[in-house]
Amino acid sequence: MKVYGMRACGDCVTMLAEFEEKHLPCEFVEITDSTACMKEFLALRDTDPVFEEVRREHRIGIPCFVLPDGRLTLSLQEAEQALETR
Repeated sequence: MKVYGMRACGDCVTMLAEFEEKHLPCEFVEITDSTACMKEFLALRDTDPVFEEVRREHRIGIPCFVLPDGRLTLSLQEAEQALETR
C-alpha cells in the first residue's frame, strides 16, 4: 500500500506507528521530499472525489492511502482492514 504524507504531520506519525506496531507494510511517500512527490500527491488530491471535503475545507488530506485495489481513502481504519484481509 502506498501512503502519501509528511513526517511533520501528527496524523501521519500516528499512522506510521500503528502500521509498525501491527506489522503492516506500506510505501510511505514523504510529499515534501521532492517536487515530483508533491506533484504526484497533488494530482490525486486535486482530482479525486475522496478529497472533495478536504478541498472545500482547505485541508491537505494526509495521510492518504492508495489501497491494494487502487482506490484512495483517508481512513486509517479502512487502510488497516484492506491490509489485514490480504
